[in-house]
Amino acid sequence: MRIQIKNGRVIDPANGIDRLADVFVADGAIVSHGGTPPAGFIAEGTVDATGCIVCPGLVDLSARLREPGFEYRATLESEMAAAAAGGVTSLACPPDTDPPLDEPGLVEMLKHRARLPEFAHVYPVGALTVGLAGQRLTEMAELAEAGCVAFGQANTAVFDTQVLLRAMQYAATFGFSVWLQAQDPHLAKGGVAHDGAIAARLGLTGIPVVAETIALATQLHLARETGARLHLTRISSAAGLEMIRAARAAGIAVTCDVAAHHLHLSENDIGWFDPHCRLDPPLRTSFDRDALRAGLADGSIDALCSDHTPVDDDAKQAPFGEVEVGATGLELLLPLTLKWATEMKLPLAIALARVTSDPARIMDIPAGSLAHGSIADICVFDPDATVRISRQTLRSQGKNTPFLGRELKGRVRCTLIEGQLAYYDEMA
Repeated sequence: MRIQIKNGRVIDPANGIDRLADVFVADGAIVSHGGTPPAGFIAEGTVDATGCIVCPGLVDLSARLREPGFEYRATLESEMAAAAAGGVTSLACPPDTDPPLDEPGLVEMLKHRARLPEFAHVYPVGALTVGLAGQRLTEMAELAEAGCVAFGQANTAVFDTQVLLRAMQYAATFGFSVWLQAQDPHLAKGGVAHDGAIAARLGLTGIPVVAETIALATQLHLARETGARLHLTRISSAAGLEMIRAARAAGIAVTCDVAAHHLHLSENDIGWFDPHCRLDPPLRTSFDRDALRAGLADGSIDALCSDHTPVDDDAKQAPFGEVEVGATGLELLLPLTLKWATEMKLPLAIALARVTSDPARIMDIPAGSLAHGSIADICVFDPDATVRISRQTLRSQGKNTPFLGRELKGRVRCTLIEGQLAYYDEMA
């Protein structure tokens, strides 16, 4: 289908583009952007982007789709609808499904299920160890052939450091990327909130910052020893961020991301046991939050992710320490990115890079660009239009988020995936 997106402000951080222009799409690819259409181009459909931003589709480094195994929490159809409504056109799926993504057949099944035209591109992260048990390595080469872009343990730790060493040696041999959460399982055991004044006042078992930094020290030393490409997921503390900066200065190949809710919330938002704020890693101090915001702005943190984890209502109806961890995030990634950028007084191009070209570079996928000939994955949004976050407006099957009831700027007007209209705001 041939589509003309007209009168929009085109921002393409990957190629340094920020100008008023029309974008022309044909056969699933971008054929031109400028003042005039290419020769012979006749539009079959038009999108009026007056007053809107036209950018590459968002790339999310952590979005749980809950298939296979957890369909009672969410389905592929519901979460793909949420992704399109949020302008997300490519996403990485963590391996903690049921069963975990530790066999090629499971990866191929997920990829096959996600092939519908209106679905975002799904890039599975394969399990680093069989069953995520931390004992035996998976056949990473076979999983990579099946479609995995990286290997990790999701929120599950590898207790045996020798196993982790061998896993990183294996990954380094084949050039695979290892994605790890930095959290020592012994120091975090039983913890449900940041180990600080709020947890003490509420009588909650805490997870100290040292749980992150001790795990980080091990992971960074092993990365230096093996030469493996290490990506650290959902950094939560200022101390952890400083360690990553030092590791890069020492020449270690390491990247990292932060979850969107950690840019805007702190331990204070737990209030009186708000179950929506039961997250992993936990919300930390306002000092940590501000350090993460600054680190993302200066590039010390490479990318921003939604950490989308849909949870069913029953799992959130319990005492704080017993509720299930997680919050929905796919539809909030763009407005929370814009909120952070506005508060930090950052150019839109820098903010959009953190959710388009930068995560695409980490995954090494053909996304996050509006260059001539690139796949036509496009997000058109109104940066000034507000969206009220409510259970009724969320398309995800998971309706739990700490931002319920808030009004945020940044309304997606339409989303194109491979040149096909995957979402259109009828109120536009």
